[in-house]
Amino acid sequence: MKAIQMLFLFVLIVPFVEIYLLMQVGGLIGTFPTILLVVFTAALGAWLLRRQGFATWQRFQASLAQGTIPAYEMIEGPILLMGGALLLTPGFFTDAMGFACLIPALRRNMARYIIENHLIASAQGSGFRQSPTQNSHVIDGEYSKKDSDVDTI
Repeated sequence: MKAIQMLFLFVLIVPFVEIYLLMQVGGLIGTFPTILLVVFTAALGAWLLRRQGFATWQRFQASLAQGTIPAYEMIEGPILLMGGALLLTPGFFTDAMGFACLIPALRRNMARYIIENHLIASAQGSGFRQSPTQNSHVIDGEYSKKDSDVDTI
């Protein structure tokens, strides 16, 4: 299934799941506690997002200071952004998915999956090579610029 089709199904199905869960929880604990619970999860999610984002930013800067590529941190940033957007969306299903994006071990595994299965595979499929091979069409040479012999007056 293509990504656009999956996104369309997600946008179509999630509101129905959210409405169903809000009605079920509202029937169990009441309307006002359900609204408070939704607001509480949004506030808790924003607080956790801030902490996790700051920790990821520190790891990003530490990797740069050590001279290594912060690949995981560059993937974890958008995952955190998506988790924050899901947490700010009212509902319990999106909150569960948003909290899943904030769990460091799970987020690290998601980043590893994306790097290994999507970024490395697409880089290899596009003909990108880490080191030149014998079939490489690289021409080694030197370049120097020589001034012209024209006199300026």
